[in-house]
Amino acid sequence: MKNSELKTMRKSFNTVKSRSSNIKDSPSVKRLEKRVCEIKKESIENSQKLLNQAIDSFKRNDIEVKFAKSSNDAIDIIQDLIKDFDSKIIAKSKSNTLGEINFKEIFNSRGFEIIDTDLGDRILQLKKTDNAPVHPTGPASHLDISKITKIVNSSLNSNVKEDAYEIMNVVKKDVLNRIKNANVGISGANAIAAEEGSIVMVHNEGNISLVSLKDLHIIVAGIDKIVPSIEDAISISKLETIYATGKYVTSYVNIVSGPSKTADIEKKLLKNMYGSEKVVVILLDNGRSDASPECLWCIGCGNCVVHCPVYNAVGNEFGFNNYLGGRGVAVSKFIKDDEVCFNSGLYMCTLCGLCTLNCPVSIPTNEILENIRKSAVDLGFYPKAHGKIKKKISKNDSPY
Repeated sequence: MKNSELKTMRKSFNTVKSRSSNIKDSPSVKRLEKRVCEIKKESIENSQKLLNQAIDSFKRNDIEVKFAKSSNDAIDIIQDLIKDFDSKIIAKSKSNTLGEINFKEIFNSRGFEIIDTDLGDRILQLKKTDNAPVHPTGPASHLDISKITKIVNSSLNSNVKEDAYEIMNVVKKDVLNRIKNANVGISGANAIAAEEGSIVMVHNEGNISLVSLKDLHIIVAGIDKIVPSIEDAISISKLETIYATGKYVTSYVNIVSGPSKTADIEKKLLKNMYGSEKVVVILLDNGRSDASPECLWCIGCGNCVVHCPVYNAVGNEFGFNNYLGGRGVAVSKFIKDDEVCFNSGLYMCTLCGLCTLNCPVSIPTNEILENIRKSAVDLGFYPKAHGKIKKKISKNDSPY
């Protein structure tokens, strides 16, 4: 990342810190943290039971459910689903899981037009090059208004001034125009309630509502998103919002529990009212079953990277794909392999533990990375300079 982008990113992160500091130390938030920690730990420990329960509940709610062992499986399932919907345009909401499976890049290469409906994601999409996100909920936090203005004007052939509202309105108009003929929408999920068979999604912009109103709504979510109940799902989403935005609750909380329907004529159930006629949930494993349980506690708030000294120095070079910072490096081991984990910045981490101290669910990321390093050395993944020093010590009893 460029120095100017790093400076803007740090400025944005300081804004997040300031907003969240006003409420995250309150007694109610501390109680919520404790509750969410218990929910996540128990959910991961009972993941197979909850997975089976969620599948049964989805079927009861007339939600089609698919299981994807790998990212390739997920891509194949999506391709098979959309073939019945004659549309080359797909409306997409913000989703780290879709980034994990490279959904956008793959389907763009197959001739589809993927339209990001989230403003930050759309700005990065218009940027085209060097367009990786820098924060899970604020993907374009490293771009100042001057750069964003240039991106929008050059991409949309507009002439907006350096005014945030003007930029927002131009991008909004373009997105709405492009997705009006789309009949497929795709999103992620913040949490899934196994008992009720409900998907919880939080957002401020209202864009997920647009996506979920398309004829086919596809939801791709990791199996680690499944929790026992709606109450648990809401608790997780609320804590994520507090740490990510500094607000107690977002503008919108969507709970999808089935396709659109009405019973307003003689109480007879009629499908296909205003919303989706078909809802499909793709539950993604992609290495999660083999992962360290602590890696799966994450609620996606991004507070770890906000406080990480390494991330603040180098940006999204430290992390994997949409999973940023030390935790992103850790998950890359089971999503991909040891080599990807090494190349994602395994040895960038200082093991200072600030990520854990600032994590609402206390993920011991530094300990996880230290353990991964131990096994990585045996596989030959370590800085070559360290190897030279090791050889000198073995040969000369000195690193010199």
